[in-house]
Amino acid sequence: MAELLLETLSEEMPARMQADAAAALERLVRERLVAQNLDFDSIASFVTPRRLALQVSGLPLEQAGRTEERRGPRADAPEKAIAGFLRGAGLESVDQCEVRETPKGSFLYAVQRIEGRPTAEILAEILPDALAALPWPKSMRWGDTDLRWVRPLHAITALLDGEVVPFAFGHLTSGRTTRGHRFLAPDPFEVMGFDDYRTKLRAAKVVLDPAERRAIIAETAAKAAAAEGLAVAEDPGLLAETAGLVEWPVVLLGGFDRDFLEIPREVLVTSMRTHQKYFALNDPAGRLQPRFVIVSNMQATDGGARIVAGNERVLRARLSDARFFWDTDRRTKLADRVGALDGIVYHAKLGSLGEKVARMRVLAARIAPHVPGADAAACDRAALLAKADLTSEMVGEFPELQGIMGRYYALHDGEDAAVAEAVAQHYSPLGPNDRCPTDPVAAVTALADKLDTLACFFRIGEKPTGSRDPFSLRRAALGIIRIVLENGLRLPLRPLLGEAAEEVLAYMADRLVVHLRDEGVRHDLIAAAFAPAGQEATGGGDAGAPDDILLLMKRVHALGDLLQSDDGANLLAAYRRAANIVAIEEKRDGRAYDGAADPARFAAAEEQALATALETAAGRAGTALAAEDFAGACAALAGLRQPVDDFFDRVTVNADEADLRENRLRLLRRIRGTLDAVADFSRIEG
Repeated sequence: MAELLLETLSEEMPARMQADAAAALERLVRERLVAQNLDFDSIASFVTPRRLALQVSGLPLEQAGRTEERRGPRADAPEKAIAGFLRGAGLESVDQCEVRETPKGSFLYAVQRIEGRPTAEILAEILPDALAALPWPKSMRWGDTDLRWVRPLHAITALLDGEVVPFAFGHLTSGRTTRGHRFLAPDPFEVMGFDDYRTKLRAAKVVLDPAERRAIIAETAAKAAAAEGLAVAEDPGLLAETAGLVEWPVVLLGGFDRDFLEIPREVLVTSMRTHQKYFALNDPAGRLQPRFVIVSNMQATDGGARIVAGNERVLRARLSDARFFWDTDRRTKLADRVGALDGIVYHAKLGSLGEKVARMRVLAARIAPHVPGADAAACDRAALLAKADLTSEMVGEFPELQGIMGRYYALHDGEDAAVAEAVAQHYSPLGPNDRCPTDPVAAVTALADKLDTLACFFRIGEKPTGSRDPFSLRRAALGIIRIVLENGLRLPLRPLLGEAAEEVLAYMADRLVVHLRDEGVRHDLIAAAFAPAGQEATGGGDAGAPDDILLLMKRVHALGDLLQSDDGANLLAAYRRAANIVAIEEKRDGRAYDGAADPARFAAAEEQALATALETAAGRAGTALAAEDFAGACAALAGLRQPVDDFFDRVTVNADEADLRENRLRLLRRIRGTLDAVADFSRIEG
């Protein structure tokens, strides 16, 4: 068995694109190998800033031969039909076909043996095709070549069992020569296979595996920090990014003036992280210290002293700017910045940020009564100040600090702590792992912001699609769902959404399904609970749009508990049986059996017992639903199991007497109606 090595050597690729590119190359080559009937034992991809590499082990040196069969017309078919089949199969005469007997008669079969080709020959075709299909988010052309790549491509290495797989890709021809680190080992060298390749790269100051580079950075940084009694602030995103910036990671420690610690921690960390890719360092109590970790791509002869000095000089300038912004911003009160929001366009069709703030204040006043502990005046103040820090110098330099700086400025101005915290948290949650606002004022402000965003953009037709969501409406909808559920809020959404309510609620229903699926809730229970929940909470309208998310969740859980019981499982089976019988008979008769059954026509005791049980269950379920006792409603339904079973065991629905049959069909229809008042049982699977 043979091994394939493929490498592309280019200028430095953006770190954010590397992992996806490696995964895509692995997928594209895998698909093409499978399509060519080339089995293999394993496939693995690797990436550094300058190279994409792939190793495929256990490949055969030659493709396996195969037999292809094509069935033709009957053996006694007209000559014209047979001639057409022969031409399509590439045969000259009917003697080259097999005649086979089938249950439908004698048929002609064209049987062809296709011999396998050398694997190297096939790879020479599929590898350039796979490279051309790599889906770069952005690509470029350079020089006088038409080749497009993420960055200028310099060389391609392609070896099968140590031999070059020759192919052209743009202006390049594959070979066995590559290079090491751009500065530490720039000379070209030849490789014979993957192990030789990885070993020689290591000697040429290149760590091929990104996971190993991450481990080196994490371990050496932790040791260097520990030597000074410090710890590296955890930052998986930055760790992955720095591993994508270096081929030979060298960890160094730098420092800055302690006076800069007067600036908020978030500003210092963001300045180091975003602009310089430095790791912050904390003391054992978690307090930020004036030291930082640099990940260099150079192994300097002076131990990195000049590298550290240069980085400290650059950071000092950035932190000086940050201190200037911090001092300047605090000279203007946050409340005095609100007026400037009128001059900032929120959206061409939605006016300014000042207008958005005005809408948020209206919504906050309407939401606050539904959030226990929310002070109306504090909620209004938080909504007023929520966007004010967008006019500050600091947020202009560091947009990711919006809200956070607002909190600092609000506290500096003497605003209430709950108001300041709401300003900081009103953008949250930003994702599934982000903390949800729990303080009442913060929850109200966050809901007001997100509900306004959804309502406004849906109203002007800017709705998200499967691949496009430029205004983060998906995140806003999921944020509302999380805030409501995690805070246990009874919040009627429809009146808060205005004219866009139907569309927004339907969209949120879809998001809720996704959220609950991630929580492990069965999708069919969600679908079953949606329709009646939407109807009861709103008095009608879109059955797929829940108005009260917390109420809907109670219904879903109660329904799940019912169906886990023997009574619930049997009741579901009876429901389906009744619904199927009614549907079949209504279709056959061309009419609906939706009237009430006539007790005077009951001919069996089981009919009367079922009618009585249905009446009792409907009454109890209705009372329970009115009290929002969904467990009680489901318990009322569970009591139907025995009378329904008895009815099906002893009563013939399709009786010979027309009026008796009609009355029994109406009774079956009542079974479906009684259960559907609690949930749409037709949507439940299994």
